[in-house]
Amino acid sequence: MNKQAILSSLSAFPYDRNEYWVITGAAMVLYDTREQTADIDLGCSGRLADLLEADGYLFRRMEDGKRWFKYGEHIELFEGWLRDAIETVNGFHIISINGLIEMKQGLGRDKDKRDVELIKAFIDR
Repeated sequence: MNKQAILSSLSAFPYDRNEYWVITGAAMVLYDTREQTADIDLGCSGRLADLLEADGYLFRRMEDGKRWFKYGEHIELFEGWLRDAIETVNGFHIISINGLIEMKQGLGRDKDKRDVELIKAFIDR
C-alpha cells in the first residue's frame, strides 16, 4: 500500500479518528520514510476496542491481556500499543518518529532494524 491507498483506507475507516493512531510501516509511509507497506497497523484506545468487540469483530488477547483485531483485508488494530507521543499528519494521528524508532527497536526483527536505519536517515535529512 502506498501513501494514497493508506489515506483512502483510513478515510473510509468508520470510527472516530481520536480513538486510534497509525503505527509501524504505515506510519513510515505517511512520514515519507518508505514508499509502501503491506498493511495498516493501528494502535487504539480501550474505548475503540470495546466498540469493535461490541460491533462483533473477532479479536484475540495478547500476552498483556490487550486485544488485537483484524478489520477487513488491510487493517489490524492493537489496543493501547503506543510508545512516546502522537503527532497529526495528513489529518490522522500517527506515532511520533521517536516512538516509531522505539517500537521498531522493541520488535527487533531484521526488517525492523532496516526500518530504524531508514527512519534515522530521514531524521538526518
